[in-house]
Amino acid sequence: MSILKNLLKNPSYGKNIDLSLLLLRVAAGGFMLSHGYGKMVKLFNGTFEFADPIGLGVELSLVLTVFSEVLCALFIVLGILPRFAAIPLIITMVVIVFVVHASDGFGKQELPLFYLISYVVILLLGGGKYSLQRLFSKG
Repeated sequence: MSILKNLLKNPSYGKNIDLSLLLLRVAAGGFMLSHGYGKMVKLFNGTFEFADPIGLGVELSLVLTVFSEVLCALFIVLGILPRFAAIPLIITMVVIVFVVHASDGFGKQELPLFYLISYVVILLLGGGKYSLQRLFSKG
């Protein structure tokens, strides 16, 4: 239960940390939205041409990726449950780096690794003072 409490808690940091978290959230979430948008259009059009890197099926892989890259990324930008929203994005980036691009080398892994690190930071620190989460919690 304390893990859940910890994830719901929005700790307070100094002003520069809060501004840094805002910048990180807007950049990492906003840029990810640009990756997810095309996949969302595919999903809504019923075009299920997508990779199935871990054997879940093409449709489910696309749905989970759109959930992560669109909905969770939007939650990250807005600061709505950012720690929870970071988890699917972390999973997505781990699959991209270590499964999809495992044999492609650092050039193809560099950007998803950077996103992975960004989302881990958000998971660890939360959304900061300048997030909608702050409006819904006192801690």
